[in-house]
Amino acid sequence: MSTLLITGASRGIGRETALKLASDSSFKKIVVNCRENEAALLGTVSLMREITEALIIPSVGDVGDMGYVRRLRESCGPVDVLINNAGISRTGLFTETDPAVWDEVIRTNLTSVFNTCRVFAPDMVSNKWGRIINVSSVWGLVGASCEVAYSASKGGINAFTRALAKELAPSGVSVNAIAFGAVDTEMNANLNEEEKRALAEEIPFCRMASPREAAEAIARLVSMPAYFTGEVVRFDGAWQ
Repeated sequence: MSTLLITGASRGIGRETALKLASDSSFKKIVVNCRENEAALLGTVSLMREITEALIIPSVGDVGDMGYVRRLRESCGPVDVLINNAGISRTGLFTETDPAVWDEVIRTNLTSVFNTCRVFAPDMVSNKWGRIINVSSVWGLVGASCEVAYSASKGGINAFTRALAKELAPSGVSVNAIAFGAVDTEMNANLNEEEKRALAEEIPFCRMASPREAAEAIARLVSMPAYFTGEVVRFDGAWQ
């Protein structure tokens, strides 16, 4: 392993994953991306530089835009490990969902995965080695009321992961997804304390996962043998 790319690294699971993998000395170059919050991304970079001597490249741009992803490839070169973490959630009744909201969620959560894999996977195929980890959700497996667009985007990631894994396996490239349950990140900041307690009561583990635990799970997938591929791994405390 040499070069790592993490999308959506300015906060939450992405930030913790960047910090976790920064301690892996096999990475000589780490590219971290976010869509717009440059200050937060630079905060991640600052923390990473306390951990690693690797070259860290911050990049602000929309991975849902193929043009940006191609420019990113031109500037940072090939990557060996790709972690597709960029994502957003929008809640509301489906019958009141504006088409623009649907487009935004699908573009950010699913089209971004197509874009990064389409641009960076050919290098992995040429090198006969690579790891792709797609961050998904249990709602992509079972669906969530009032989160139809989000559930559809994550379900798409799961199917994409299984299909691409079959295609890239002969080249020694593994493709896996991790379907998170409730993780205590800013994405759940809309919940008040009472709602968080009610949610925790539904989870057999009796609490949400921490972003650090989520990052540790992603790191384990990165280190798995290449033969471990095409999997959508649940990480939800036995919730769903």
